[in-house]
Amino acid sequence: MAGSLLRSGVRRFPWLCNVLLYGGLFAAGDAAQQLWRRRRRGQPPDWTQTRRVALVALAFHGNFSYVWLRALERALPGRRPPAVLGKVLCDQLLGAPVAVLAFYTGMSILQRKEDIFSDCKKKFWNTYKTGLMYWPFVQCMYKQSQVLCRVIMRSSWTTHSKKLNLMPQTLTQQHSKR
Repeated sequence: MAGSLLRSGVRRFPWLCNVLLYGGLFAAGDAAQQLWRRRRRGQPPDWTQTRRVALVALAFHGNFSYVWLRALERALPGRRPPAVLGKVLCDQLLGAPVAVLAFYTGMSILQRKEDIFSDCKKKFWNTYKTGLMYWPFVQCMYKQSQVLCRVIMRSSWTTHSKKLNLMPQTLTQQHSKR
């Protein structure tokens, strides 16, 4: 009964479910990363940071992904290899930069930083290049259960990207020079 109720809710309110799922899993990815990293250092988790991540996901990423994926599906319909590769290429060249910029800018706004673009300037290319090594492969695999798979993989990506975000800049720069 609960399963059929959940399925009917997803069918009736796909946008709302997508946004809530993104917000929940972004927050879960951030919380998991913090628990793992801070526990090793003996520090308590920063739940304010997790709330910021959830807010950026709820306000932007869930909405953007829902609209963006629907637009890609309309522009390049189908699941045949040429259509899938076209969607992946468009997503990586157009959608991914927007998502990365929105994440860093949104987090900077919520952290009340003076220069809201400083994190974008410092971290955009490393995040984008790392994403290029991850997302195209995931996107080619997830076409059967697109939204659920994308959200699960997004959660693991959030965990990883938060790890990059917390590195001192010198380590991030050294890593990008390899």
